[in-house]
Amino acid sequence: MDKLSARLSLIFSCVGHAYIHMFTAFYFTIVIAIERVWEQPFHELIRLWTPAALLVGVLALPAGWLADRWSTLGMMVIFFIGLGLSAILSGLAGGSTGLVLALAGIGAFAAIYHPVGIPWVIRSARRSVGMALAVNGIFGGLGVGLAALVAGGLIDVLSWRAAFIVPGVLCLATGLVMLGFVATGRLKEVPKAAVEEKSVGQDGRVRAVVILLLTISVTGIIFQAMQTVMPKLFEGRLSDLFDGSVLGIGLSVFAVYAVSSFAQLLGGVLSDRLPLKLVYLLSWMLQAPLLWLMAQIGGMPLVLVALVLVSSNTASLPAENLLLAHFTPAKHHGLAFGVKFVLAFGLAPFAIELVALIQRLTGGFDVLFLLLGAAAVAIVGVVSLLPSAGRARAPVRAVVAE
Repeated sequence: MDKLSARLSLIFSCVGHAYIHMFTAFYFTIVIAIERVWEQPFHELIRLWTPAALLVGVLALPAGWLADRWSTLGMMVIFFIGLGLSAILSGLAGGSTGLVLALAGIGAFAAIYHPVGIPWVIRSARRSVGMALAVNGIFGGLGVGLAALVAGGLIDVLSWRAAFIVPGVLCLATGLVMLGFVATGRLKEVPKAAVEEKSVGQDGRVRAVVILLLTISVTGIIFQAMQTVMPKLFEGRLSDLFDGSVLGIGLSVFAVYAVSSFAQLLGGVLSDRLPLKLVYLLSWMLQAPLLWLMAQIGGMPLVLVALVLVSSNTASLPAENLLLAHFTPAKHHGLAFGVKFVLAFGLAPFAIELVALIQRLTGGFDVLFLLLGAAAVAIVGVVSLLPSAGRARAPVRAVVAE
């Protein structure tokens, strides 16, 4: 692959990672404004995202399968264009029925990115794979933070509808630009890479994949629950600071996710230099006490704890992705990552319903953090059973299958 195509692959994969997390997080800030305009309770409105969250997970597997058998670039163009159009339609929705259908479109097209984009990054990396995944991951974290900032700003300046429509137009334009690069041959498909035989037997590989799928499931629940609850949590516990401003809430959420996204650089460096299992285990060991602390505090200390918690979660992602790639053949990476994100995002409806249920029954989120902390403790024990996987290696140069 030539340098221009490699550079364009990195640019579009990073932009796509920012978009997927922006567009799947917009609603958690926008819903605060809709709650005021439509005069409906939060626990009812937040559930409008449930079908979309389900589709993000369910459609990840066929998206990865199609990328393996058809075209990574083609799937990414569809991702950008479809996501942009769905966001525009969300902003034009006239009621709950139209909004839930348009949000479902966001979920359906958002399902494409991770099972297609993450293997694309692994195959396109020209140097350290761990660092390439870390850089890509930073854009994902920035996307989560920018969702609250962009949505909050557009809501305060224009309206909640603009918070969907303006980013939707930008995403649509990005897809058309990428299509132009593909059509002119400047952005090319990356062949499937040749990989080394793994150092563990078949039984070890199966055990490793089963363990990873379990940890990925819990990671998904924690991530989705935190993403869902953070704007509402900050609105309640930092109300004296923001005086009702959605933009102020958005700035705080942005700060947490933007700063924590750079923790993936540390995760990528450690994954290139230390055993992947050790890096993954350490990140999990940090999460339980931080989740329990989230149930106890408010004010600016809450923002700091949330920052460290999200950082420990995101720092684990380069090691997690490399572990999954290590234990599965390169020709099935799209399928493997499809399965991963079926779980990571397929459990989002459960996380959303759990948030809505606990908020309705208790009026807050303390019980939620206690439950998630207990789950993190259990996962520490599970991760310790992973086979050794060594460190990440520089990518093996791609070869075209005959």
